[in-house]
Amino acid sequence: MDLGLAGRRAAVAAASQGLGFACAQALVADGVRVAVCGRSKDRITEAAELLGGGAVPLVADVGEPDQARRFVAEAREALGGLDILVTNAGGSPPGTFASVPFEEYPKGLALNLLSVVAMCQEAVPGMQAQGFGRVVAITSLTVRQPNPVLILSNTARAGATGFLKTLAREVAADGVTVNSVQPGMHGTERLYQVYGDELAERAEGIPARTLGRPEDFGAVVAFLCSDQARFITGAAIPVDGGEYAALL
Repeated sequence: MDLGLAGRRAAVAAASQGLGFACAQALVADGVRVAVCGRSKDRITEAAELLGGGAVPLVADVGEPDQARRFVAEAREALGGLDILVTNAGGSPPGTFASVPFEEYPKGLALNLLSVVAMCQEAVPGMQAQGFGRVVAITSLTVRQPNPVLILSNTARAGATGFLKTLAREVAADGVTVNSVQPGMHGTERLYQVYGDELAERAEGIPARTLGRPEDFGAVVAFLCSDQARFITGAAIPVDGGEYAALL
């Protein structure tokens, strides 16, 4: 399927590996020019070389909202404009209500909520002005089904989802769509580091009986950026192999 993306310009955050890289890869395959960021200059430069297509590597820690905003501004300058924004960031440290001190909450909110707000504030007005834009946020299945030991992520990503839904309704008439994608367990480097030998057993608990492939997740994000997806906005879409069990 031709997604009508050739020549579009995208900023993809936290894309040195994992789902961010997979999203950038899917967009490049459809002819999009991308700027990608990561905290390590060496790693993001290597990722850009692997992506090809003239991908632009930028160094930014999106856990710092000022750097998140700067990444989008630098991406727009490097690409000569911006049509697509894919927000992404690493996960907050694990913890429960009893174990996480109040002082950790601002960091968690900055990483998984305020970074999204900052990137959208920098990107969306220009999209409105040109009459076209696509924002896709990578969040987590924990928005729908909170993880009992990820209270920081549960809190911040739920807040980001509320922000994105509100933004979607505000800018829909300007040709800008805003959606989020909620990954379940995918075979990323991070997941293998965390679970190691337990990963195969955990995959058995997914109705699909397998981990998601990062490239399949990237394809979903690329579709949401397409012309064919112009009537999809304000959606929060689980990509989880059937793991989420509720009706709504």
